[in-house]
Amino acid sequence: MKILVLHRVPYPRIEYARGIDHEQHDVTYLGVADLLATLPADLRCERVERPVELGPFEAAHAWITRTARPVDRVIALSEYDLVDAARLREWLGIPGATLEQVRLVRDKVVMKEAVRAAGLRVPRFIGLAGFLHEPAGTPWRARTVLKPLSGASSEDVVIFETPAAAAAAISARRCGVARLDAPEPAIDGYEVEEFVDGDIVHFDGLVANREVLTLTASRYIGTCLGYAKGQPLGSYHFPVSARIRDWVVAALAAVGIRQGSFHLEAIEDGDELVFLEVGNRVGGADVVATFEYATGVHLPSEELRILLEGKPSRALPPTQPRTQARWHGWFVFPGHTLAGTTYEDIGGIARFRGDPALVRWLELPAGAALPRRVTYSANEAPLAGIVAYGSWQGTRDWIDALFAAATQMREPAPPVCAWPHAVPAVLQ
Repeated sequence: MKILVLHRVPYPRIEYARGIDHEQHDVTYLGVADLLATLPADLRCERVERPVELGPFEAAHAWITRTARPVDRVIALSEYDLVDAARLREWLGIPGATLEQVRLVRDKVVMKEAVRAAGLRVPRFIGLAGFLHEPAGTPWRARTVLKPLSGASSEDVVIFETPAAAAAAISARRCGVARLDAPEPAIDGYEVEEFVDGDIVHFDGLVANREVLTLTASRYIGTCLGYAKGQPLGSYHFPVSARIRDWVVAALAAVGIRQGSFHLEAIEDGDELVFLEVGNRVGGADVVATFEYATGVHLPSEELRILLEGKPSRALPPTQPRTQARWHGWFVFPGHTLAGTTYEDIGGIARFRGDPALVRWLELPAGAALPRRVTYSANEAPLAGIVAYGSWQGTRDWIDALFAAATQMREPAPPVCAWPHAVPAVLQ
């Protein structure tokens, strides 16, 4: 099989060779130079450098046209490349997710419309153009969330106390979002929705032929918006109930996710789950690693097998076994808001470094360069790790204690307001 990979996620986070037999198939990786450099030197494949000024579709289209190279499958495991991959499949006439299928998991308005039509609760929402046309008609009166239709890591997310405050700031081009404060605002790329209070949970797993094969449930500690402003972020597994599984199955069916990985997020409003958003790809940070510790399933590998062969390598466990000795969680500290350009230390964490509950502790050495952009990568962040206890409550409490003890983090700029459900829909 001739396989073209739109290569955006660093190779160590996917480990393509675990899911694709590079001796059996002819694999081409198309990406910018820095990401191609993450491929193992001895990996049997072709490397095609994408000029930074060209998008993946344009670069792939030009390469295929120039070389007349046949392509049987186009693989994209980054949220940002799903549309380009669908366009290439359409142009080539080959199997895989279509543009319409991708739109359902990329456009937050279309996504929520589909979920609402399936009978599941979603936050009330309005496309930004419709909202600005008649802000007084907004069917809620309290906190209002401005967010892009597709985006990552809470970029361009702003919270306002009321719809009126949101409308005034956006209309005056003083909302703090560059694309909306510009002379020609990108209004069609945004929406507003009501703020729904509650903890945020995420569900991760795999689907093949519309059947959910394996699933874990996790709850966030902290928020992605808080992380962007300098606060740590974490997540821990908890048991999957029959109610949760049924809800996940219904939500995935509503947005038409048929094949591959999913990362689905919801707000816990009492006993009710409120749909937030979903991605047809693996979650970021250490979602993949904790999933494998809990279930023995490496999500990217099995996703690649499903996309290429239509099924996983074996029968997968439905969820984390109830008899599992330990429940896992991950944590990550941001570096982009720390003072200075190099890492020195995070005060208060010394007693946690050698804790027997730790599965992994990755900390930058003193003097290492700090990332100046938002990243959840364990190899780039000042501190990231995985912890496991005999109960999910123990794992939660350990991460809580670490976050409470950490000091000497740079004070973040005060947000418009705290938003518990600004979550990492895309961490890659």
